[in-house]
Amino acid sequence: MSKLPKKHQFIDLSDYGRPIARGIANILKTTKYTPIDVTISFVISGLIGVYCIFKGYYYAAAFFLILKSILDAADGELARVKETPSYTGRFLDSVSDIILNFIIICTIGHLTNTNFVFTFLAFFGIQLQGTLYNYYYVILRNRFAGDTTSRVFEDKTPTALPGEKQKHVTLLFFIYKSLYGIFDEIIYALDKKAPEGNPFPNWLMTLISTFGLGFQLLIISVFLVLNLKELIIPFFIGYSAFIFVFIFIRRAFY
Repeated sequence: MSKLPKKHQFIDLSDYGRPIARGIANILKTTKYTPIDVTISFVISGLIGVYCIFKGYYYAAAFFLILKSILDAADGELARVKETPSYTGRFLDSVSDIILNFIIICTIGHLTNTNFVFTFLAFFGIQLQGTLYNYYYVILRNRFAGDTTSRVFEDKTPTALPGEKQKHVTLLFFIYKSLYGIFDEIIYALDKKAPEGNPFPNWLMTLISTFGLGFQLLIISVFLVLNLKELIIPFFIGYSAFIFVFIFIRRAFY
């Protein structure tokens, strides 16, 4: 099931694993496995990918990073087919993503003897890119009958949904805000009026989807396989300039 009505669907370059993710969700639909189990599995896959990067097994690293991306989509798909949406799963997914991103980039920085300032700038850029993509995407999903567990402004602790405990939601939301708050605030400050503007055109969303985590992991995987790991950190620092390009287009024309 798409998160957007047909008219507003766009080619999401970061969501290449969605068909496989749906297949995984359908296989697990009648089993005891939960979306959180799948989230844990993508964390394991990501950590194996990090180990392979550290050991120089770049093809294996690419496999596990892309598998992580597929499983990252599968947990949400499983929640939809089982009709068990939860804030616990939503925030656990996001917290896991940012921690894995930091570990991946730091590992690459260590192996390439990159100054930590530049390593951190790449990580910061990756997170800002992802935040802009999610910001615009959630605006569309909220406006056009999207899911209920993602909000444009994550400014207060949500009320637990049936089947989850409020204490878990509260704890994970606190961790989420601690890790993502600065990125959210920067993007909101750069484009506060985005929720009030015209719907974003599909072509623009396709371009912005290159900021999605799935595409970022694909880019990292390609650089690794080509044995160009030294270019990963400079690439993400430089590519962050497009944050301002996309925001300018949105503010100027939509």
